[in-house]
Amino acid sequence: MLQLSLYPDLAEAGCDEAGRGCLAGPVFAAAVVLPCDFECEELNDSKQLSEKTRYKLRPFIEEKALAWAIGIADHKEIDEINILNASFLAMQRAVASLKIRPQHLLIDGNRFRKYENIPHTCVVKGDGKLLPIAAASVLAKTYRDDFMLKIAEEYPLYDWKNNKGYPTKKHRDAVCRYGATPYHRLSFNLKEKQLKLDF
Repeated sequence: MLQLSLYPDLAEAGCDEAGRGCLAGPVFAAAVVLPCDFECEELNDSKQLSEKTRYKLRPFIEEKALAWAIGIADHKEIDEINILNASFLAMQRAVASLKIRPQHLLIDGNRFRKYENIPHTCVVKGDGKLLPIAAASVLAKTYRDDFMLKIAEEYPLYDWKNNKGYPTKKHRDAVCRYGATPYHRLSFNLKEKQLKLDF
């Protein structure tokens, strides 16, 4: 059973990201503030849920949450500032877009860059421990999947409809055969073997 809060007297926002390990597309983050009476037995780390369950839970989370928001850092920003900093940036943008200013942030993972003067707690595997982070993981994952399905129509050869930009063999093979698209993260190793540079 996931825990609802670390500090019940504070308005807490759970924060999580999706797409950090992908070769293409943005990293998406979500911030979610849940009410103190929120219950949902089905809700868990989005990676533990089926795609059907994630999309079923999304409108429920959005309806029940006191506030929720999505933040994005695109592939160019990822190349400029690296994926870790881009993940922080996406989460900060999500928090900044909340209609309620949270008093405390619950961050999935072990690192975060402080946002304004809002205190935060990093929780390793927090999406499987705390409901606000689990809710954020579902929103981040489904909104990112929506984006990848949309651009898959532009570039069907990369199989993004199925791999969502993650480094599957089919995705890497397509990069080797057709090259990188405008959505690829050029700072990532897009092929299985790093190309040797001649100097």
